[in-house]
Amino acid sequence: MAAPVPPGAPRATNAPPPPPPNYNPNYQRTPDSLAENMQNLQINRPPSVPNSTPRPPPSYIQSPASRPSVPYSAPQHSAPFPGAVHVSRPGPSPGPQSGVPARPGIAPTGPPQSTFPPNMAPGRPSGYPISHASPFGSRPPTGSFPSAMGGQITTSSGAPPSPFASSSAAPPGAFPASGFSAGPVIPPVAARSGVFASSPLSTGPVMPPSSAPGRPISNGPPVFASGALQGGPRYPSADNMMQPPVGPPPTMLSTQASSQPPTMRMLLGSTVPNVPPSPSVQTAPTAMPFSAAPPGVPPPSGSPYGLQTWPTQPRQVAPPLTIPGSVQPPRMFGMPQPPPPNQPMAAVPPAMSQAGAPLAGPSKIDPNQIPRPIPNASVILHETRQGNQANPPPPATSDYIVRDTGNCSPRYMRCTINQIPCTVDLLTTSGMQLALLVQPLALPHPSEEPIQVVDFGESGPVRCSRCKGYINPFMKFIDQGRRFICNLCGFTDETPRDYHCNLGPDGRRRDAEERPELCRGTVEFAASKEYMVREPMPAVFFFLIDVSMNAIQTGATAAACSAINQVITDLPEGPRTMVGIATFDSTIHFYNLKRALQQPLMLIVPDVQDVYTPLQTDVIVQLSECRQHLELLLENIPTMFQNNRTADSAFGAAIKAAFLAMKSTGGKLLVFQSVLPSVGIGALSAREAEGRTNIIAGEKEAHKLLQPADKTLKTMAIEFAEYQVCVDVFITTQTYVDITSIAVIPRTTGGQVYYYYPFSALSDPAKLYNDLRWNITRPQGFEAVMRVRCSQGLQVQEYSGNFCKRIPTDVDLPGIDCDKAIMVTLKHDDKLQDGSECAFQCALLYTTVYGQRRIRVTTLSLPCTSMLSNLFRSADLDTQFACFLKQAASEIPSSPLSQVREQVTNLCINILHSYRKFCATVSSSGQLILPEALKLLPLYTLALIKSTGLRTDGRIDDRSFWINYVSPLSTPLAIPLVYPRMMAIHDLNSHEGDRPLIPPTIPLSSEHVSDDGIYLLENGDDSLIYIGNSVNPEILRQLFGISSVEEIPSQFVLQQYDNSLSKKLNEVVNEIRRQRCSYLRIKLCRKGDASGGAD
Repeated sequence: MAAPVPPGAPRATNAPPPPPPNYNPNYQRTPDSLAENMQNLQINRPPSVPNSTPRPPPSYIQSPASRPSVPYSAPQHSAPFPGAVHVSRPGPSPGPQSGVPARPGIAPTGPPQSTFPPNMAPGRPSGYPISHASPFGSRPPTGSFPSAMGGQITTSSGAPPSPFASSSAAPPGAFPASGFSAGPVIPPVAARSGVFASSPLSTGPVMPPSSAPGRPISNGPPVFASGALQGGPRYPSADNMMQPPVGPPPTMLSTQASSQPPTMRMLLGSTVPNVPPSPSVQTAPTAMPFSAAPPGVPPPSGSPYGLQTWPTQPRQVAPPLTIPGSVQPPRMFGMPQPPPPNQPMAAVPPAMSQAGAPLAGPSKIDPNQIPRPIPNASVILHETRQGNQANPPPPATSDYIVRDTGNCSPRYMRCTINQIPCTVDLLTTSGMQLALLVQPLALPHPSEEPIQVVDFGESGPVRCSRCKGYINPFMKFIDQGRRFICNLCGFTDETPRDYHCNLGPDGRRRDAEERPELCRGTVEFAASKEYMVREPMPAVFFFLIDVSMNAIQTGATAAACSAINQVITDLPEGPRTMVGIATFDSTIHFYNLKRALQQPLMLIVPDVQDVYTPLQTDVIVQLSECRQHLELLLENIPTMFQNNRTADSAFGAAIKAAFLAMKSTGGKLLVFQSVLPSVGIGALSAREAEGRTNIIAGEKEAHKLLQPADKTLKTMAIEFAEYQVCVDVFITTQTYVDITSIAVIPRTTGGQVYYYYPFSALSDPAKLYNDLRWNITRPQGFEAVMRVRCSQGLQVQEYSGNFCKRIPTDVDLPGIDCDKAIMVTLKHDDKLQDGSECAFQCALLYTTVYGQRRIRVTTLSLPCTSMLSNLFRSADLDTQFACFLKQAASEIPSSPLSQVREQVTNLCINILHSYRKFCATVSSSGQLILPEALKLLPLYTLALIKSTGLRTDGRIDDRSFWINYVSPLSTPLAIPLVYPRMMAIHDLNSHEGDRPLIPPTIPLSSEHVSDDGIYLLENGDDSLIYIGNSVNPEILRQLFGISSVEEIPSQFVLQQYDNSLSKKLNEVVNEIRRQRCSYLRIKLCRKGDASGGAD
């Protein structure tokens, strides 16, 4: 009899592991396909099939997957709609309405009832129902962007187009309208060694690196932890929807045998065995961001990943392309080779002269040997578990494809340390943090297997009766399957009779591989009636627009109306989608959108101290019934208020009134605000002048200006969250607006702050439109509640992110989307057993935009260790730094900046000192000793100290926005925020066709910037083009249409001119925007400008 296999381990089999489920070597692109990969998202329209049958056996269900711009001003004055009336109060201000329950609870007691909508089939569909279009799909734009461009590497579904494709024309000046195409772009060959080869985390042979001959084989600590450059890829699942990136991933330590400075490995006399060159891989053309795929594109000649199957090693890198004559990228900046097995550290030797003696001078460290991020162009194929052991995840900023074999994908949950310390003393000694970064609705790669939806019928999913943990691959079945042991609390439960199955000779259930909840780390359960305190809420979108004098004169109102008008076509279709609109200055203007009226009727609410809703109905109506009225209204609002001389803004009163209209349903409230709220509820005063005085004087109390002015808006926000209203604020301003106080509302309700300062009617409408469009079309859920459970010995200490928390164990999320991450800090409450595994489970109960109630369960099981060296070897750099970043942001409002900078520095020093003291005692005193996995931590810590949030020379609003941007930031975007990518764009024509689309990344140091060059920097939220003083005038003319640096405009919109250099620059910028899933604003600056520094 075979030895028992612990729960979660894959069954033994002689067959090779299957390729990714969406892997299709004969894939042929369809230009107008709307939903090639929507099955990956699972937040979508259900198939219309008959009602599902009760429980036995559970069903495994895969979910299925314009208008021209409105002119910003009208030539003639038009009066408001005839019949506009002032509405007096119909009675006392409405209180909480009866019959509107609060947040849904988890698993209340009582008999289960019939649950799921009549669209959950008892059988398991074999594929994506082709009869349904993508719920997040969107129409291709009409000539708004070039047609096609080359891509780094395409997945089996083809690289998706930009997240910003639209059927609507972009606002004037937004995008250059021209067409071009490019052939496949070949990524450079990258080197990658086996990961954790000497660690207890992995077993089996280690794959040699795929690099040029001369690369030493390493079986030491993980190479990937040396820090990939921040490509920050995030992946879409539909062909013509707003897509996040499938962009160039980071490369790791690629080398050339010649012309490299001495490294520690060479100084130590290690040998350099030959490594065979990598095989070639086919790539396919990718669709141009911001446009549909052009007709007539020939199909790819083969699979983008060749005939590769899933690896048998713990880590495998998809081999890069090799082209005759292609040039290997030089190894950058003297990065030392990975250490030998007996030296798991990065050692930077003293600076050497030509004779080999240490250089004289104050510095003993060769700057060329200091570790720096090196990009990697290979796609990593990652299995989450292998040989019943957890595989350490690839870097968050790399490009990888996950096969879920028991543990969840690292996109959904990552731990700061991939081996859990057995005791709190061990964790304290390391100086590191123990925390999870949870992104429950993160976008998967198009080639990854879709998340399965399991319907257990009326009784709901199987759970532990003590801790309420959900069934997962690590629960162990005993007594011939009649009982199971919870991997979280250790309690033994009876197996429900209709869920019973005999055990095989390996100790696992015979049906384990057929049930997603028993073999996958991430699964969705159809929620039964016991998880609902009311019917699932409809998808409600309410738009609230500032029409005060400043907003009208700067063009912010016109830009908002134009953006809303264009995205109406992208709202979810169907009778459940409802919309409403209101405007405000010193009063509030609602609009009756009832179809029976010939035109919308304005209803004015003048009382901004004790607001009310003028109508209980017809303010929010079904989109299908009011589309014409809504479009007419949005076209006329800028004209209606073009002569408005009211400078005051009743922001607080307006959102309160909108909330009263949405109270019975919940939904998304999208607010466009341009000036400081000055009248009505939550009125604020300008505090910036006082703040500047205090900062200049070095006052210790200056940080208090980053705390809300009063508790009024916070109290309102808690009430909004209770009734499931999520607020997003788009701040289009040219002055101080006290973001600190305003942002309390989106942070508490699961929303987001968008900041356009100083707002420009020339360059910002395009970004506003794209931000709004992605906001409403990205995968998201409503009325959500989330809880994280841990194994015995650990417990959740704190949650951090954008949410409302009313009870200690749960976080309430009126809105949750694919971009939001939540940090979960953990602490020990008991000693863990060395060699055992510790499990973490995140359960998210939410409603999809189509009214399905779902429970997404994400489970991660990691080994425990009592060795300090294992903690440093298995540290996750990206997650560790993301926690650094979020902790610093949370401290800024309550501590002086100097103190926060010191705390951040000490966090880094304590980790490195602990490693040097306890794990590297045999090293020379002249060497800089860094843990291999964390050797870039000092660089990123220094970058954090210089960032917008921790510098003393910034505006109060800028720092406040930075804090609010960091709060829900995902792990892949944490490092780019403080350590941007920089690339040369003056020599794009010198790049051959076999190079990646995005040029090589340059280190952020002055010696790599020449006075005759032009450089692009981007951090995922903003971008900057730096122009040297000696740039060739011909290059300036080709790129920007100017002849000298003195002609650089103050407001800039990227144009495409009729030359190859301009065409390539537009390709690069559009690819970066697609990767970041953000329409980055571009600012121009020249050497010596006051704004010349990139934040």
